[in-house]
Amino acid sequence: MLELLTGAGLAAAAGMNAYVPLLVVGLAARLLPDVLQLPEGWAWLSSWWVIGIIAVLLVVEVVADKVPAVDSVNDVLQTLVRPAAGGLVFGSSTTASTVAVSDPAEFFASNQWVPIVLGAVIALVVHAGKTALRPAANVATGGAAAPVVSTIEDAGAVGLSVLALVAPILVLVVLVLLGLFAWSLVRTARRRRNADLRSATERAAEG
Repeated sequence: MLELLTGAGLAAAAGMNAYVPLLVVGLAARLLPDVLQLPEGWAWLSSWWVIGIIAVLLVVEVVADKVPAVDSVNDVLQTLVRPAAGGLVFGSSTTASTVAVSDPAEFFASNQWVPIVLGAVIALVVHAGKTALRPAANVATGGAAAPVVSTIEDAGAVGLSVLALVAPILVLVVLVLLGLFAWSLVRTARRRRNADLRSATERAAEG
């Protein structure tokens, strides 16, 4: 169960920002072997070359995701990247030893492709929600929400990635909070849209 929560947390983080969980996994495996030990097949994630490339891509992603309109274009471009990252981090984490999971060898052992597909699906669902909610938030706030929401998402991706490795049981709490946050954004956008429609109707009636 803990293996599943670890993978799900990392995959969900990838749905918000593809490169944060990859960087967290790579750095943890490289610098904190007591926290995360990757199996041989996933050891390339801890290569300094891979970590450096991911770090550069993360900087580009962080900047692009905070500009209204550009963030929506970026979300479209990330439709393949984020699920792929989700599959990678789920697949690597569910076969790795962490401070919370000491014997993952039998987890998905007979079907090693299953965690990769599951991680990709989780990341895709989160990405789809993010892609749908961001334009609504931009409309509701005249674009002012883009950098704020993006910063919250980045912080959430970092926090969720760390929790997935050290306290996977708390991943459930974070996912619930993310769902409530998304619901709040939808309600705000709907109120704004309804208010605009009422204003337009009243102006038309007066005219």
